[in-house]
Amino acid sequence: MKRRTFLRALHVGAASVALFNNQSHATHLTSLLDRSEDDKALAYHRIEEIKFSTVKLNYPRLVGKNARLDLHGYGPNIEIVCLLTDKGAMGWASLRGPKHEAEKILGELVGKKVSDLFAVNKGTLQARHIPFDMALHDLAGIILQKPVYSILGQDKPFITDYYSGMIYFDDLEPADKPAGIDRILEECRYDYDLGYRQFKLKIGRGHKWMSYREGLQRDIDVTKAVHKAFPDCGILVDGNNGFTSDQFIDYLKGIAGVKLFWIEEPFHETVADYQKLRNFIKREDIQTLLADGEADPDQQFLRELIQQDLLDVHLTDIEGLGFTNWRRLMPELKRLGAQASPHAWGSLLKTNYTAHLAGGLGNTVTIEGVTSTSDDVDLSGYIVKDGKLIPPSAPGFGMSLLKKI
Repeated sequence: MKRRTFLRALHVGAASVALFNNQSHATHLTSLLDRSEDDKALAYHRIEEIKFSTVKLNYPRLVGKNARLDLHGYGPNIEIVCLLTDKGAMGWASLRGPKHEAEKILGELVGKKVSDLFAVNKGTLQARHIPFDMALHDLAGIILQKPVYSILGQDKPFITDYYSGMIYFDDLEPADKPAGIDRILEECRYDYDLGYRQFKLKIGRGHKWMSYREGLQRDIDVTKAVHKAFPDCGILVDGNNGFTSDQFIDYLKGIAGVKLFWIEEPFHETVADYQKLRNFIKREDIQTLLADGEADPDQQFLRELIQQDLLDVHLTDIEGLGFTNWRRLMPELKRLGAQASPHAWGSLLKTNYTAHLAGGLGNTVTIEGVTSTSDDVDLSGYIVKDGKLIPPSAPGFGMSLLKKI
């Protein structure tokens, strides 16, 4: 792309949502001379048009219940936004939040230089523009002809583990003739053949769908069966806050000898409950990670849990928090000695965004996989190999739209 240096003064206010404190993160850049060559390249482009659409993602099978929610279906329709510039570049991504909210601020983007909205070393410059956060990262990559992980500072991406997040309560379906545990093993085999070497098992059947004792025993039996059938794979468990601390400790006693990679949201997070769980796993010499922060995350409280050594992995959703805010959060997690695994359930697009966040910043212990196909998006650039997810080196997020917008 052609690059120009604009010598007239430019005042850019960069504000973002505070994550772990109430301080403003505003930065004032008085001139493009203060910014990188890449930022100057972004200044050559203005947002000319913004278009909205949807893309359909298809799961390979019906995804069933978890501890709290009923059937999850066969795949979502994702609202997307496309940003087109006057020089012919286009970036697109999931729309963060409802379309009607994004439409209210279109006038704040159209006609603006991309550099007014986005800085390479920060991301989206104003918190109110977060609906377009993912698309701005993709657009910057397209303009600069760099993958997003490279924009984040890594020429070759950090590669990390990749787990199947699609093992739900499918043993309970169909309701009139439940398939039983064999269905779970079939699904694990399917995912294994796709390249996964970690499975996240949903547990908590006794919270809503079965009697407590019957559900607890099924959770135990499923965990043991997967462990036995796939001894070379890691097992993660996710209770979706469907247990009390005492009930979850009963589950751990029932699977004694099964190594868990992590424990996710066993109960609604409190200091007392996590202290009880941490004390139990230390006393029993259970080597596992405690992961939380997906459901209604309170960032300050999550920080407190980390500081008290009660939380190892931060899970807030990649889109819910926003890509730019995750860029700010990751160094803080490193300083606190915690790792990340942004929640990505529902959309393979979110999985792929996470691969670039992890690829550029590291400190991501594993990535949530949501196996999908699509007639609307070219997903082929992402490779699963030896249980790892490898993002493409193509510009932006490396996913081309196949449908006409």
